[in-house]
Amino acid sequence: MRGSWCLNRRTEQRFRLLAISTVKSVAVKIKLLLCCCVALTLILFSATAASTFLLQSNQTPPPLQPSSDSDSRKGYSIVMNTWKRYDLLKQSIKHYSSCPRLESVHIVWSEPDPPSDVLLKFLHLVVKSKSKDGRQVKLRFDINKEDSLNNRFKEIKDLETDAVFSIDDDVIFPCSSVEFAFDVWQSAPDTMVGFVPRVHWVDSSNGEGNKFRYGGWWSVWWTGTYSMVLSKAAFFHKKYFTLYTNDMPASIREYITKNRNCEDIAMSFLIANATGAPPIWVKGKIFEIGSTGISSLGGHSEKRTECVNRFAADFGRMPLVSTSVKAVDSRNIWFW
Repeated sequence: MRGSWCLNRRTEQRFRLLAISTVKSVAVKIKLLLCCCVALTLILFSATAASTFLLQSNQTPPPLQPSSDSDSRKGYSIVMNTWKRYDLLKQSIKHYSSCPRLESVHIVWSEPDPPSDVLLKFLHLVVKSKSKDGRQVKLRFDINKEDSLNNRFKEIKDLETDAVFSIDDDVIFPCSSVEFAFDVWQSAPDTMVGFVPRVHWVDSSNGEGNKFRYGGWWSVWWTGTYSMVLSKAAFFHKKYFTLYTNDMPASIREYITKNRNCEDIAMSFLIANATGAPPIWVKGKIFEIGSTGISSLGGHSEKRTECVNRFAADFGRMPLVSTSVKAVDSRNIWFW
């Protein structure tokens, strides 16, 4: 009996050791299988990411195809404000002349002397050389005798497109961004569509609630809302030139001429008052090619706040409408 018990004991131990060995072997195999799966996943992900990176880096997404209608009203015109910055003007015209749906460029000229023959010849040659696909971008100078910021919104009799892209001579956006903003504008042609948002809010410090503050980019970033897009880079309908010239309160135009500021805020007021709707901010990469401007002067925010309150009083109400909507071209980003 004792020998039988010892034999059974040894057999049991052998089976136990065999079972433990088998379990360990299976566990090792499972771990190896899991490691292989993880490694394969990482390899596939790396390959996909690499190909995506190459696509993003080396290939520009194709622009949205314009309508087959050849009517020039399907394109847009650039109205560019400039003042004695000829190098910047040349650089900007050279860049924008290659944008696919651009029909014409109107340069708002308010200097005492007319543009030189050298400048005219250079710009016409640049526009001609940059025009593509059999089209020819028209270049025109709108000469003004009076030096006023209101000139940038004067009615243009020979403007052939409904869409106007108002731009300063010292900011450049990629043509793909401009074309996308144009598509956004076509979906809402009565509103203002632009790249540079600003905001206003009620100033409750006086306890009356009828005063307002002007907020720059950091206020937009902090609050996530805006109520204006600046005309230094914005699309709007050409009819607003007529409204600005003929229906804008004269007191506002006089204030702008005297103070050399806030014509962009005035246009935002005008369009908001006509539509009762907010503007649309388009996300885009801006390249500042100028080093100076009105915004770089001291007390800029305080002066703009004064403009907001002055214009609200002249309109008899606050027409600006706040929003948090932002248009983003998802073809140019990985996640959206």
